[in-house]
Amino acid sequence: MEYRLLGRSGLYVSAFCFGAMTFGGGNAGDVEAEEARRQIDICLEAGVNLIDTADIYSKGRSEEILGEVLKGRRQDVMIATKAFGDTSRDINGRGLSRKHLIEACEASLKRLGTDYVDLYQAHNYDGLTPMEEILGAMDDLVRAGKVRYVGHSNFGAWHLVKAQMTAQKHGFAPTISQQINYSLVRRDAEFEMLPAGVDQGVGALIWSPLAQGYLSGKFRQPLNETTRLGAMGRAEYWNDEVGQRVLAALDEVAQGYPGASLSQVALNWVRRQGGVSSVIIGARTEAQLRDNLAAATWSLSDEDMDKLDRASRRGLPYPASHHRAYGRGRIPGLSLQPIPA
Repeated sequence: MEYRLLGRSGLYVSAFCFGAMTFGGGNAGDVEAEEARRQIDICLEAGVNLIDTADIYSKGRSEEILGEVLKGRRQDVMIATKAFGDTSRDINGRGLSRKHLIEACEASLKRLGTDYVDLYQAHNYDGLTPMEEILGAMDDLVRAGKVRYVGHSNFGAWHLVKAQMTAQKHGFAPTISQQINYSLVRRDAEFEMLPAGVDQGVGALIWSPLAQGYLSGKFRQPLNETTRLGAMGRAEYWNDEVGQRVLAALDEVAQGYPGASLSQVALNWVRRQGGVSSVIIGARTEAQLRDNLAAATWSLSDEDMDKLDRASRRGLPYPASHHRAYGRGRIPGLSLQPIPA
């Protein structure tokens, strides 16, 4: 397993981390304690050192199960959790107010059976709460020893920069991570979020690198309600001309790596992108988990990275389109680099 620094911090995280969203019988899966324990065992054996969850996953049950299976070995792994979503019927039971953040953290610690979390993340941007209040509350949690590092998820690039500048101005604990959606069929993060993270020292934790399983190749035409994508009404997101072209490229590339699945190829492509610290993988079964973790044992060639880049490329929005055309390669480490025709 490869380990990378998480943003501009001294914290090393495994290039692949585990997402516990499937724990607890929510919409994303029904993994209960016994199977969850086995999955955590497999992850630790593979060298995974970060597990991600959130207070709203299965209405808190994900955190409870994770706490159960980590009893006696809490020190062997780092825990990341998140707060924002509805946790009560109270009008203050959601968002990033000081009241909600502190109460949500206390509740997460209780469910996890621990006295601290390694990474505490704002699960979404809150445009109603001042950034000073959000980061001040996060900083208080760090100073109280209940949180080691802070991050955020699903912030825009300008939110990220505003958070960093606010933290610097007031001496708050800086953000070291951004958890964002990124995959071969959803490359929006390349336009602003990943470059902003590189510039500001905020490492990316990638969620849904397989586009909810679409890039595994298991969901071909037609997609229906018996599949997760079909049931969620999201088939049209990926299964267009570009999505089909990406699957064809994955098929072709995978043939060059004996035993490699389409999922492993897609995960490897994300892992090699600039600004990415770790890629979050989740699984409903042990077989899926083992297959995904096998992506850590090999890497794509530059030629195959280029092949997948071409297959997945969509039109760029302004000003990213202008940067590609006239930047002359001056966007280091990111896929906005000009590529010869």
